[in-house]
Amino acid sequence: MPMKWRSCRPSRAAADTSSLSDVPESGLPNTGTTLPSPRQRVAMLSLHTSPLALPGQGDAGGMNVYVRELVSALAQAGLECTTYTRASRPGLPEVVQVEPGHQVVHIDAGAFDLPKEALPSVVPQFAEGVLAHMRANGVPDVLHGNYWLSGQAGHLLKHELNRPLVMTFHTFARVKAQGGDPEPLWRELAETEIIGCTDAICVSCTEEERQFRDLYGNPKGRVEIVAPGVEHAFFTPGDRRGARQALCLDDRPVLLFVGRIQPLKGLDIAVQALAELRRPDALLVAVGGASGQDGDDEVQRIAALIDELGVAEQVIFVPPQQHHILSTYYRAADVVLVPSRSESFGLVALEAGACGVPVVANAVGGLLTLVDHADTGFLVPDRAPDLFASHVRWLLDHPDEARHMGERAALRARRYTWGLAAARLRRMYADLRANSLVSCG
Repeated sequence: MPMKWRSCRPSRAAADTSSLSDVPESGLPNTGTTLPSPRQRVAMLSLHTSPLALPGQGDAGGMNVYVRELVSALAQAGLECTTYTRASRPGLPEVVQVEPGHQVVHIDAGAFDLPKEALPSVVPQFAEGVLAHMRANGVPDVLHGNYWLSGQAGHLLKHELNRPLVMTFHTFARVKAQGGDPEPLWRELAETEIIGCTDAICVSCTEEERQFRDLYGNPKGRVEIVAPGVEHAFFTPGDRRGARQALCLDDRPVLLFVGRIQPLKGLDIAVQALAELRRPDALLVAVGGASGQDGDDEVQRIAALIDELGVAEQVIFVPPQQHHILSTYYRAADVVLVPSRSESFGLVALEAGACGVPVVANAVGGLLTLVDHADTGFLVPDRAPDLFASHVRWLLDHPDEARHMGERAALRARRYTWGLAAARLRRMYADLRANSLVSCG
């Protein structure tokens, strides 16, 4: 079955349009040398994916949003921030000035079209490029790596520059293995080496901290809970009917899936739940694109599953959207499904809740701390499609209770802001600069 991609998109009047995701990778280059600044300087390392990339496309996802929004909040808090990422296509400017105090630097490292699986081979080249830029433009006070590939580069840079290394892994190999997505042994060994020389490891919630300590033990560096945030100027409750009109949707029940199409994210579970629901009037709207080594195969597998279950007329595929436009999709939904095999945090669940929409999610990782079962949504053990369908059916059959759930979810989401995350990091960075560095071995 060919995939039916929805072309109707929200009008400019119907959606906020000032997100940083609108900044093109071909933005204005900073051709001058960065002037010395008394402000604390942070080097954010994001080797494999750019904060300027469109989430939901290729390897871009929640980590892109995390880096972009967090660095923006750090810059607004008075820090001088540079994000280093690998140049993924020709013609990119070396430097993109995103906003005052926030620039993105593209580093040439390997062929432009390298798959993610081949990126470990270019880590030394990436680190050399970052080091050259730092020596020419000013050495930062702290290094902050995102994902294990950036951690490898950060580890090299720490020893060259004698600067503290902070790590946000986003996913851990051993956690993914528990969820049924084993990683190569060399990734696990690399993560263990990085952990042994990292001055601070950031986790998103108490559940991620528990998983980390259970699987990796107590590190020599500190472990800090720094929860991601949500941009409440965009992600806030709104009129469902208006959102549906903007998206060319009618009054039928809408189940929403937002994420990359890959086995980890579990779109197949959402499709099976739709079939189990046995509501021919219900729609499943899936926003996102194929991702990773198995992405194209997963798209074909989902298409075959849709045909097999006889729900071809009830599934709409929407290409990846600019991040702020997702708020319109959330507001249009009756329920958001998050059936991921593992989630260190679960930004989709937080954004959906911030928009006043109940979530039905797999009971893993950070989703355990974001969704209060039977209060702001429902948690499903073992990703059981029949239980997903049962909870969705209850929400559709009890619209008043579902609305109250959404209201409580929105209230709960107010606890999470990027400004709070930046404030915690700012204090931690200052502490690390005042203390001795963790040493390897």
